[in-house]
Amino acid sequence: MKRLLIGTLCGLAFVTASGVSAQSASVGSAAPAFSAKDLAGGPVTLADFKGKYVVIEWTNPDCPYVRKHYNSGNMPATQKRAATKGAVWLSVSTGETHSATELQSWQRAKNASPTATLTDTDGRIARAYGAKTTPHMYIVDPQGTLIYAGAIDSKPSSNPADIESATNYVDQALGEAMSGKRVSRSVTQAYGCSVKYPSGA
Repeated sequence: MKRLLIGTLCGLAFVTASGVSAQSASVGSAAPAFSAKDLAGGPVTLADFKGKYVVIEWTNPDCPYVRKHYNSGNMPATQKRAATKGAVWLSVSTGETHSATELQSWQRAKNASPTATLTDTDGRIARAYGAKTTPHMYIVDPQGTLIYAGAIDSKPSSNPADIESATNYVDQALGEAMSGKRVSRSVTQAYGCSVKYPSGA
C-alpha cells in the first residue's frame, strides 16, 4: 500500500498534461501576450502591467501540492512579499474545474492576495506558456521578458514540513532580478498535479 501511494504521488508530480503545445515560452524570450477575464469578469492583459515584474502562478485548489503551499501559508506569504517589492501576481486557473465563486471563497479562506486570478477556460494561456503542473511558476520582467520558469521551491513533495528547508525559487529570482543581478536559477523542474486542460485543448 505504501509503495502504491508513493507511485501515485509521483505520477501526480511529473505527468505532462496531454494537449500541451510542443512550443512553449522560453526564458530569455518575450513572454507570450494574453488577455483573460478575472474572477469578477473584468478584462486583464499582460500588457496592463508593462513596466512591472509579473509573477504568474498556475493553481488548482484540489491539488495536494497546491494545498501544501496554501494550507501552510507559504504561497500567500510569497504573494505578499512579491507585492511588497512592487511585483504583480497573477494566479491562473485553467479549464472549468472551479467556478469564480468557488475560487474566490477558497482564496479568502487561505488569505491569498494575488493581484488578479484569471480564468483560462479554453487553455490558451496554459498552452502559450507550456504550463504543465499546479503550481507552475513564471516571472516576467518590466521589459516583458520571461526570466524564470519552474517550481515554487526546491522540495518536490506534497509535505508542508519540507517548506522550511526548501529554497523558494520565486523569492530568490525576484530578489536577484530586482537587485540588478542575473537570476541564478532561471529554469527549474516544476512539480505538482497536471494542469487540467479542457477536452480538445
